[in-house]
Amino acid sequence: MNHLVLRVLPGVGLVLLAACSPLKKVLRQAQTGQEVTVQPAVLESNGESVVFEVTAKVPAAHLRKGTAYSLGLRYRYNNGLGEDTVGRLTFVSGEYVYDEQRKDKLLIRKQFSFPYTTRKSPGELVALPDVHELRPKGKRVKGAEIKLARGIVTTSRLVVRQDTALVLLPEAADNNMSGTRVLPFFFDAGKAEIRNYLGTNVAALEDFIEANQRTEKVMIVAGHSPDSLDRHDPRLADKRVRVLLNYFKNRVDLHTYLNKVSDIDFETEAYHRRWDLFLNKVQASALKPAQIDSVLLLINDTPGTYAQKEKSLHRLSFYDYLDEYIYPVLRFGTVAVRYTAPKRYDSEIYLLSKKIVEKQMEADALTPEELRYSATLTPLLAEKQRIYETAVATTGLWPAYYNLAVVLTQRADKEVNEKVRRAYLRRAAVNFTLAAHRNPTAELFYRVAAAYHRAGDKLEALQNYDYAIKLGGPRPVLSKIFADKAALEIEIGQLDDALRSLGFSSRTYQNLMNRALILVLKGDYPGAATLYQEALGLRPQDPLLHYCLAVVAARQQNEPAVALHLRHAVELDRTYATRAVEDLEFRDFAKGKPFLEALR
Repeated sequence: MNHLVLRVLPGVGLVLLAACSPLKKVLRQAQTGQEVTVQPAVLESNGESVVFEVTAKVPAAHLRKGTAYSLGLRYRYNNGLGEDTVGRLTFVSGEYVYDEQRKDKLLIRKQFSFPYTTRKSPGELVALPDVHELRPKGKRVKGAEIKLARGIVTTSRLVVRQDTALVLLPEAADNNMSGTRVLPFFFDAGKAEIRNYLGTNVAALEDFIEANQRTEKVMIVAGHSPDSLDRHDPRLADKRVRVLLNYFKNRVDLHTYLNKVSDIDFETEAYHRRWDLFLNKVQASALKPAQIDSVLLLINDTPGTYAQKEKSLHRLSFYDYLDEYIYPVLRFGTVAVRYTAPKRYDSEIYLLSKKIVEKQMEADALTPEELRYSATLTPLLAEKQRIYETAVATTGLWPAYYNLAVVLTQRADKEVNEKVRRAYLRRAAVNFTLAAHRNPTAELFYRVAAAYHRAGDKLEALQNYDYAIKLGGPRPVLSKIFADKAALEIEIGQLDDALRSLGFSSRTYQNLMNRALILVLKGDYPGAATLYQEALGLRPQDPLLHYCLAVVAARQQNEPAVALHLRHAVELDRTYATRAVEDLEFRDFAKGKPFLEALR
């Protein structure tokens, strides 16, 4: 509050002096000698966030009872049209400490973050100082805005992920409808209860039974993993067989009219302490040949009991891979059903399918194979989509779900609206998931993960990459899964996890680029340059490679190398000129002659 002070001066009469507000005085004292720094000085994206640390030092003399000095942090972007409230530093008891170098100063050091999006680069971090009374609806005095840091360096976004070719499954109108349906199930450690979530086929088994196919024989097997939770119960595999058998019989009794339990030949087997099953999974894993050999040697040639050998596995440096990716799929049960169905002959498949899609005819006018085959007879993606949607609704077979997902992905690739494109990809991921649950293979769950990855749903993508690896498969498939998983882990800021994943993959262009990027983000610039040069041997005309080498050179303050690599990048792709001008990695060189000449 402004007030008047009456003061008597020597030789002068009474003079009325206007004193300044106490809050303004506190603000002036706090800002006299104030130091505010940000690390890093230029903000960087870290996964999906921008993470940074603010250190503020202010004179202790500003402290006044009932008042507090604050710095409100804001991030502004899009030419000032957008603003994020980041946080606040407030010098009140419990929030600050005394600076060890300067005891007359108070210090607050605090980490902040805000979500990263492409439209937030470039921008700037500012602090809005104020002093306020520490009572409800207390007065507040604001100070001048302080610019703290520029942002955002987006080098961590230079992740490379190459999509694998995605094609429709071949379709054929096969009149022979008989066959064997194999449905795998997985159990929790030490449990024999059927679980109805990821990795199970409960819905698929129920759909099959309710479809009333003539069932001749049912074969059920189950096993257990070597870990102590599964091993402690010697009858656990038998219990798992029994629960699947009882479940199948119960569903047949309640939900089918064509089959009777008494007419079905049931055959069961429980696998106890089967190292061969474990070794088969190890040999189909992404472990390196030397690691696989060490497991084979330990199990086949080392004396000891079943439990002793399992404990010996714990001493392996890569035991976490066995525990995370091998053991879960050994807690399995499999139901194989041999069935027959009446034959149906081909008759005007395409016209009949159009009538089925338009609900002018019942779906059973065509076999599931004939209905899916009809989708190959039209070049229109929208028409293919409707046929596969009908096939999914009427048959629920995994090829229908898979091909519907492929068509949705193809439609996403042709879509220019980003929101619509993501919606198509999410629908594709859901249908890949439904296909994978009915035919669980590493490649199908990889397709689920890839669709979620492209849609930006990174948690779902990571979970499905992990599940695909657990299923095991051909080494080239697992190598690609680990490569794309590593790319995702870089995108979400998990650099050490990404390095581990890359260790199980091969030295492809994608993996060399991503491993080099990790070294850049960790500050190993010579190591990164070596890897980029190796990748350059695979793709000498790749503009991104030359651009990445320019970034490495910029971080090493090597201006001639920056200009050289940028010149190569721009010669191969002119869009890199605009990109370089906007990239804060080159802020120290942007006004120099070599930089400007390189972009011509």
